[in-house]
Amino acid sequence: MAEALTNYHSSSGAPLPVAVIAADVSGLWLGLIGAAIYASRVHGSGSLARDFGFKVGSWWDLPVGAAVGLACQYGVIPLIYLPFRHVDRSLTQQLGQPAQRETAAAHSSGSVVVIFLFLAVGAPLVEELFFRGLLLRSLLERTRPALAIPVSAVLFGLAHFEALQFGGLAVFGLVLGVLAWRTGRLGPSIGAHAAFNAAAVAALVHIH
Repeated sequence: MAEALTNYHSSSGAPLPVAVIAADVSGLWLGLIGAAIYASRVHGSGSLARDFGFKVGSWWDLPVGAAVGLACQYGVIPLIYLPFRHVDRSLTQQLGQPAQRETAAAHSSGSVVVIFLFLAVGAPLVEELFFRGLLLRSLLERTRPALAIPVSAVLFGLAHFEALQFGGLAVFGLVLGVLAWRTGRLGPSIGAHAAFNAAAVAALVHIH
């Protein structure tokens, strides 16, 4: 998960080098990709595109998906937490802490590029293949969309290990699930996920 980057600190509390974090997270991602490839070869056709919709099937997949992702980042998610911000004025800062930790190790343009590639390219590809590809499609084979999509969204939120951000992640997972289900492919949800993460990284890099 992209948010796996948030918990890597040395014994002194300082962020670990980006290269160390990237190597560790890559291992997790290889496991998720491996699960999808194994399921496709053993139980499917052997094609990730055919079995899980892992493809861009139309010219509008990525731009429309990106528009949805930005709408979630700047509209839907803030609305979800708006009532709670009136109760706890520090909530905005708390919600941004995971992403702030992700970019804390970026001290050069090179490390910023690596973090951006991991969060805005790697995470969307890997997580969409696993959660909206393998997981959601497996659930859809066993139950109706009205149940399969929320279940996959909840598991997506839980997998990020962020209690405070869980609600927003689950809602975003619902949006991604609907995109994947309605289009029958992962192009739109990948575009949405990429834009969502890219907006968060860009804002924090600008702040730093």
